[in-house]
Amino acid sequence: MFTQFLTVVWRFNPTFIRIGSLDIRWYGVMWAIAIGLGALFFVRFCKREGLPLQLADSIFLYGALATIIGARLGHCFFYEPGYYLAHPLKLLAFRDGGMASHGAAVGLLLGLWLFSRKNRMPYLWSLDRIMIPVAIGGALVRLGNLFNHEIYGHPTDKAWGFRFIENVNAWMNGAEPIFGPASHPTQLYEAAAYLLLFGLLCYLYYRRDDGRRYPGLLFGVGLIGIFAARFLIEFVKEDQVAFEANMTLNMGQWLSVPFIIAGVAMIVYAFRHKQTPPPLEEVQALAAKREAQTAARNAKKSGGRRK
Repeated sequence: MFTQFLTVVWRFNPTFIRIGSLDIRWYGVMWAIAIGLGALFFVRFCKREGLPLQLADSIFLYGALATIIGARLGHCFFYEPGYYLAHPLKLLAFRDGGMASHGAAVGLLLGLWLFSRKNRMPYLWSLDRIMIPVAIGGALVRLGNLFNHEIYGHPTDKAWGFRFIENVNAWMNGAEPIFGPASHPTQLYEAAAYLLLFGLLCYLYYRRDDGRRYPGLLFGVGLIGIFAARFLIEFVKEDQVAFEANMTLNMGQWLSVPFIIAGVAMIVYAFRHKQTPPPLEEVQALAAKREAQTAARNAKKSGGRRK
């Protein structure tokens, strides 16, 4: 009786705002905030490391597009390939739902590779720093799943279980809500794990300066933190598609294994290739001098044209 009393009956409305027949959901808002935070973090990274702010604009464009496209294609081809191969136009039906974190990871890796190649930046520079906004962004997206009443866990008798609405779309259109049994709020489990990872990565980057001393370390720690948490939490999470029912490990777990292995390999690589970068103060002073010289040249050219 005590645990039933504490169980959360989750009645959160997934719609953030409705404009005519268009619903803008909290899930989409969480994605937008995550992407916006990514852009803000890269502005701060560039300022801290004395790099041109144009890099932040460029990596935002490549990273955001690659993440969204990768997340959508990942869901379609990892979980329901038969359906989407038969209905290719449905790939564009973002409003129908379906975004996969593993697909987002693959898309982001490709997008950052293109960014690094175009801007002649070390690939590991991009990979290390992207893990900080990815961690906080992952927590926000999982909160979006919570608001959507989706991707929750197995039934539980734990005091912190959530009863989610099973007929969400019908409820939003006026039907009486139908609540499922108390279930593990796995969205909150993942969000909490990603927040802890975010704190660790910020400590490594801002306090220890490991982003410059150990290229690849933050990327490796981030991969292990995200995908090890995903692997473990999948044990209490409901299967997303029917074919997972007879699998020893589900699709999310199998897809997490290569990323965890890659994370371990990156940490080993980072400690074997330690660097001794110049102090940040010197880097920032040199960057400020270059910017002042560029501004002076531009002003001189502009004055010459006016004459």
